[in-house]
Parts: sequence; structure tokens; C-alpha cells
Amino acid sequence: MNALLKLVGIAAIVSTLSSCGFHLRGAPSLPDNINTIVIESARAHAPLARALDNRLNIYGLKSQERGSNSAPSENISIYLLPEKLERQLLSVYPSGQVAEYDLIYVVRYRVSFPNKEPLTAQFEVVRDYQDDPDQVLAKSRELDLMLDEMRAEAADMIIRRLSGQAVAALDIEK
Repeated sequence: MNALLKLVGIAAIVSTLSSCGFHLRGAPSLPDNINTIVIESARAHAPLARALDNRLNIYGLKSQERGSNSAPSENISIYLLPEKLERQLLSVYPSGQVAEYDLIYVVRYRVSFPNKEPLTAQFEVVRDYQDDPDQVLAKSRELDLMLDEMRAEAADMIIRRLSGQAVAALDIEK
């Protein structure tokens, strides 16, 4: 009886998840003939370019800098425009010091596919950040770690979007 209830419960969960369109997300898939992506940046040694390079390696894709041995028209090229970090005030302490704010990391980039017009895209990664004037050093380190996380998330978003854009730009059916 107990096993039957577990089976009915699992069946109910699976049918609910499948009916709402949920599916597990795997690694972003690019066309098989694309395995190298050229990364360029408006700023030399941009942190987002490094994060994107690291994430591409995790997904099994290669990256290279412009000027390497391959012609730019043969590869997908991503040009990272200058990143922006904005702060939006959420609350203040009675003393007037900032207690909490939203960090808004704005990412803009341009992606070029072989023999196609470049596509420009922009998105934001937002985090809530609580400041504590009594722990300035710890909060400074926490902010650095949060920015690294936001860059990694932005790199993942670029790769996921690139997967969809590649299918559309290169007229490939999945």
C-alpha cells in the first residue's frame, strides 16, 4: 500500500511537471561545425571576457582572440561592449547611510556569424546587496565575490543566447 502511494505521488509530480512545460536544461548546444568562438572586448583584459572564456571551456567550446591563425569570417565572433554596474538605493539606516541596494550589472555585446549581419544584445543581472558600515572589509570582499558570480551568470546567459541565435542565424533546424 505504501509503495502504491509513493508510485501515485511520483506519477502525479511527473505529470504536473511535464504538463507545465518543465524540462531539464542541459549544456547549450551549438551546431556541430562550430567549436571555436572569437572573443573580443572593448577593454583589454575585461573580467567578463575572462569569465566567458572560462565558461566556454566548461561547455567544451574553444575560444580565441582576434588575430589568431583563423580568419574572423570563419568563426562566430563575440564583441563585448563596455560593461556597466549600477546601484539602485533600496533602504537606508536611520543615520542616513545606505543599508541596502540593488546591484544592476548591464551587459551589452555584439555577435557576428559567418556571412551574416552582426546582432546586438543587452541584458541585466540583478542582485540585492546589504551594506554594513561596521564590516567594511568583509563587505568589500563579499561585493567582489558577488560581481564574479554575476559575471559568470552573464557569461552563461551569453552562451545560452548564442545557442538560440546560432540556430536562427545559420538556418539550422534542431
